[in-house]
Amino acid sequence: MRLTAVEEGHLRNGLPGTIGIAAVFPGARFDLAQVRSRVQERWGGLDRMGLVVEPPTGPSALLGHRWAVGRPFDPAAHITATDQELESVFADGVGQPLPPGRPPWRLLVTPDALVLLAHHALLDGRSLETLFRVLMDDAVPPPASGQAAAHPPAMPRQRSRGQYSGIGRELRRIGVPGQRLPVVPHGAARPSVAVVELDPQVMRAARRQPAGGRGATLNELLLSAYAGALRACYGPLRSWPAGPTPFYATVPVDLRSRADAQRLGNGVTALRIPLPVDNESPVARLESCQELVAAFQHRSDAHRAILPTLQAIARTMPWLAGVMARNLARPEATTSLCTAFKWRGSPSHFLGRPLSRVVPMSQLAPPGTANLCLVHTADAYTLTVVSHLGPGDARMLGEAVAQDLKAIAAAGAPTG
Repeated sequence: MRLTAVEEGHLRNGLPGTIGIAAVFPGARFDLAQVRSRVQERWGGLDRMGLVVEPPTGPSALLGHRWAVGRPFDPAAHITATDQELESVFADGVGQPLPPGRPPWRLLVTPDALVLLAHHALLDGRSLETLFRVLMDDAVPPPASGQAAAHPPAMPRQRSRGQYSGIGRELRRIGVPGQRLPVVPHGAARPSVAVVELDPQVMRAARRQPAGGRGATLNELLLSAYAGALRACYGPLRSWPAGPTPFYATVPVDLRSRADAQRLGNGVTALRIPLPVDNESPVARLESCQELVAAFQHRSDAHRAILPTLQAIARTMPWLAGVMARNLARPEATTSLCTAFKWRGSPSHFLGRPLSRVVPMSQLAPPGTANLCLVHTADAYTLTVVSHLGPGDARMLGEAVAQDLKAIAAAGAPTG
């Protein structure tokens, strides 16, 4: 089975491509045999979890990779125990490609968490979330036929002039170069990962901003707080190397419908927005991000119209999928991936123990980038920063985001 153009791009963009998610549970380490048994029960029938990347048989520039069915599902081959703490597992995993010749995923049982690592060609972030959900005690596994990627539904053939103009605007947004993050001297950038636990009381107060408004979503808060963090760490844009050039964040948007919400694979698109780094007010930055996010639905419709054609062209010419992927991976094109989601259905339990926190891990991007992901689980809010900058920049940015969230929350506090 040929890879889709999106999957081909994840293999050809020059990056390790490893993404991850962790579920944290209080108490002692889980018994490895019990974890393997649950995974066998819930994932053993999922066709996609047994796929292996098969390299081209001819010139790789001209021919595409294929998915081949691997050996029968063997939990022992994929699920191992480690004494490493969660952040250390992420730090080691984010910059390393998964071993070839086997399905590109593995599950690690740490002292207090389950950590799933996978290649982005096999699974996207929503798929990782789906897989963890079906491991929970009362969950129902998705259909075994979930091996195919979710293809965005095509728009109707008859399009209005407004729809065509929307498509044109999206194509221009994709190609506009932006600002990259100020980086350390050439060759000194290093991958780093920071997991920051955010104050639930601060988050609840921040989500009620701006005062008198509808409240803020997690995505809106993350984008605005990141804009404030960039300003705090690097100053206003005019002081950056490229001057007033806009700084673009990229937000993944799931294109799956309710009918295929649990489909495994790659079913997201990405929308670029200029962050209001130069705005001095935390609440004004939030309001600006809310206006930008409000346009997501209309912009997603344009992507639903564009993507089938782009994917069809790239799939017939795998080298083109690689060119497109490498262009989008450039720091001036995709400088910061920012995503946020809520773990729904709490409380969740695994082998009788309650889930206390979900921790995501974005993939590593080229030097000059930082990717952020925020997850709300029960009463816990967790931010993960994956940076390719200075050794401590992931922690610096994560703590700066936490400080800006406090500033947003304090804006609604009574004075005097």
